[in-house]
Amino acid sequence: MGSERMEMRRRQRVLQRGVSGDGGAPQTSGNPASNACCFCWCCCCSCSCLTTRNNEGDDGSCETSRDPKTEGGDVWQDSPRPSVEEVRSWGQSFDKLMKCPAGRKAFREFLRTEFSEENMLFWLACEDLRQETNKSAIEEKAGLIYEDYISILSPKEVSLDARVREAINRGMLEPTCHTFDDAQLQIYTLMQRDSYPRFMNSPAYKTILQTLSEQSPES
Repeated sequence: MGSERMEMRRRQRVLQRGVSGDGGAPQTSGNPASNACCFCWCCCCSCSCLTTRNNEGDDGSCETSRDPKTEGGDVWQDSPRPSVEEVRSWGQSFDKLMKCPAGRKAFREFLRTEFSEENMLFWLACEDLRQETNKSAIEEKAGLIYEDYISILSPKEVSLDARVREAINRGMLEPTCHTFDDAQLQIYTLMQRDSYPRFMNSPAYKTILQTLSEQSPES
């Protein structure tokens, strides 16, 4: 037991010197990939690496607990802040939701939770293409849209029927700002029938409405 304690203290001193020297974990022979906490024989729960890892995601990025009300307040961070009446109007029709910048952003965040964000991204890309007038820019943007959302090799491929795909393939020989019109309408309809009803009944929408109602001077 005495020799084990001495060895433990020796390794802890080595660890302390390594941390104070260059801020990194010391390198040890025979186990180059070891982290500093690997020398902590006491299994202390306050070990810094455990605390850090508990606050990190699988990709090493820091994650903090999220307050639903805080999330609801940040949805329109980069968009014009909607009024309570506007948020309520989202429930009247899908068109009103999609015409509101904050509505589109909130709906996109919801689609991300359902792993279908590519539908909104495709629709937005098509909207951008339809505003383009420069021929070379149209060809470039159309090529990117096809590569990102139409190609069967793309992880963001949207769901389109064979007729629309064939029309796009023909149109890509000489793309215009309207090459994806039919596809855009099909995806718009898909979101309206499939995702929109779930969004309106989701905690995400209710949280946004509640947060704005509480912050409204009229409440």
